[in-house]
Amino acid sequence: MSGQKSGLLASFDYLDDTIKAIKELRRAGHKDLTVYAPLPEHHIEEALGYGQGPVRTFTLVGALTGTATALAFTTWTAMDWPLVVGGKPILSIPAFVIIMFEMTILFGALSTVIGLFINTRLPHTRPLVVFDPEFSGGRFGIYAPAAEGAMGDVRKILESHHPAELREDREGLHG
Repeated sequence: MSGQKSGLLASFDYLDDTIKAIKELRRAGHKDLTVYAPLPEHHIEEALGYGQGPVRTFTLVGALTGTATALAFTTWTAMDWPLVVGGKPILSIPAFVIIMFEMTILFGALSTVIGLFINTRLPHTRPLVVFDPEFSGGRFGIYAPAAEGAMGDVRKILESHHPAELREDREGLHG
C-alpha cells in the first residue's frame, strides 16, 4: 500500500471559507481537488481555475460535419439519379438547404452528447467513496488527495480556514 494516496475531506459551512481554502491549496501546489457544493457556484469554478468548456468545440465540429455530410449526400444523390425538370439545374443548393440544416442540428446535438460523456468521464466505473450527505443539504466540501508526506501541509491549510468537519480518508477517491 505504499505510494497509495489518501486524502482529507473538509466540510465548510460558508462559501467564502471554501473559496479561500481552494485558492490556498492551489497556491501550495495541490491541483487535484474535488469540490462538493449544494448548488452550482461560479466562484468555486473560478477558484479551481476552470475556463471555457471544451464541449462547445465538439458541437461546432459535429455541426460542420453534419453540414458537409448533408451537402455531399445530396450532391451525390442528385448526380447519381438526376431529375431534369423544366430546365432547373441538377445541383440546386436552395433545394439542399433543408436537409443540410437538419443534418447540422442532428450531428451537432449528437456530438454535444458525446463530448459531454467524454469530458465528464461518464460512466463512472468506480463508485465515489468520498462523500458526505451534508454536501447536498447546504455545506461545501473539499477533498484534497495527498501523499503521506504532504498530509500535514494539507491539514494545516484546511484547518486554517475553520472547517466544520475535517476527516482523513485512507482509501480516497484517487486511491
